[in-house]
Amino acid sequence: MATILIVLFVVGYLFIALEHNLHIDKAASALITGTLCWAVLVLGWHEAPDHLVESFQAFDHGGSGHGALKVFFEHRLLHHMEEIASILFFLMGAMTIVELVDAHNGFAVITDKIKTRKKAPLLWIIGILTFFFSAALDNLTTSIVMISLLRKLIADKPTRWVYAGAVIICANAGGAWSPIGDVTTTMLWIGGQLTTPVIITNLILPSIVCMVVPLTIMSLRMKGEVERPVIEDPDEEADPTSKGERNLIFAMGVSGLLFVPVFKTLTHLPPFMGMMLSLGVLWLTTEVLHRSKNAQERSQLSVVGVLRKIDQASVLFFLGILLAVGALQEAGHLIATADWLRLALGDVYLINIAIGLLSAIVDNVPLVAASMGMYPIADPGSTQWMGYFVQDGLFWQFLAYCAGTGGSALIIGSAAGVAVMGLEKIDFVWYLKRMSLLAIAGYLSGAAVYWLMFGAGA
Repeated sequence: MATILIVLFVVGYLFIALEHNLHIDKAASALITGTLCWAVLVLGWHEAPDHLVESFQAFDHGGSGHGALKVFFEHRLLHHMEEIASILFFLMGAMTIVELVDAHNGFAVITDKIKTRKKAPLLWIIGILTFFFSAALDNLTTSIVMISLLRKLIADKPTRWVYAGAVIICANAGGAWSPIGDVTTTMLWIGGQLTTPVIITNLILPSIVCMVVPLTIMSLRMKGEVERPVIEDPDEEADPTSKGERNLIFAMGVSGLLFVPVFKTLTHLPPFMGMMLSLGVLWLTTEVLHRSKNAQERSQLSVVGVLRKIDQASVLFFLGILLAVGALQEAGHLIATADWLRLALGDVYLINIAIGLLSAIVDNVPLVAASMGMYPIADPGSTQWMGYFVQDGLFWQFLAYCAGTGGSALIIGSAAGVAVMGLEKIDFVWYLKRMSLLAIAGYLSGAAVYWLMFGAGA
């Protein structure tokens, strides 16, 4: 049964990776994989896995265990669902706030101020904006916003593709050093592996280097000016919001997202609680702000209307893949993998670099979820190897950087890359030839900086 579980997970993952070839949404594959993995676990195991024997004995109160094992696995599933639900509610709240700001055209507050046509300066402006937008929002949303911006700034499609590639790299770099910038960093933050001050202070410099190295190489090759698209008869009157309303919702939306880490620090409540509070305040504000408008305008500017635009398939994908990883963790496969990595590589930095590069092929969400299952948070008094795995330990910090930025090596390696690929129809091979080496150079440069900061003297 252990082999069947692994095969089931691998087959499910192939369906997820080949989503565009098979024309089957990855959410469907993930949900099927996650539920079947738990079914195999419950039906195929007649005794508790070795690492759960003590927990099961305590649960069964010393009984025979034959009838209680399925109930025990049910309790283990509910334990995983507690963590999964926290992540899903957090993501749903964040996506709703960003969509609400976008519905009010709030991002125009910044994008309308870009006037330069020179290629190199424009590249740096786009890159830096993307980097900090991604930290404040998230890399997926930021990539969508920036592609919308690029279409207003660059008419030539091949040129726009180059900037779009830079957006992918900068969005992933910017998301790595913020607890709300990348879903993998968010998972480590919510799971208790990392705290906000450590994420920001220890990862911002490697992330900046990860952005600066590719942008520097690219800007040295860029000459001349970009051609702006011709805007034909813009219908300003069609916008149902005023400038004051756009500015207000933009400020409140960004402030609400930035408030979440503060709320967690002050109350020690799960991050999704702070996100729900921010969403509730913004919801109340928009209801009052648009109460005098007609029904159609209120609908497109309200949270109820925006909720229809949320990418609910992505939320269900996270549910399915995290369930599958949870089943592998319960079966003991992740512990065995952790031991193998430790013996094969023998160094936490090499392990994380390998995980980061692997995330360019395999989605970084299950990789980080697997790592969280493979290496539990160690006690503060742990020494030597396990000392890397305490809360805010170097392994977790470097994992956040590597898993967040390594996916830039391939266009399918991150949510930002997949979004840009879909929006701009960028060819996989084009990105491989033009951007992959730049992304890897940035990734390894940032990794080297982190090692010099914390690993060189160890």
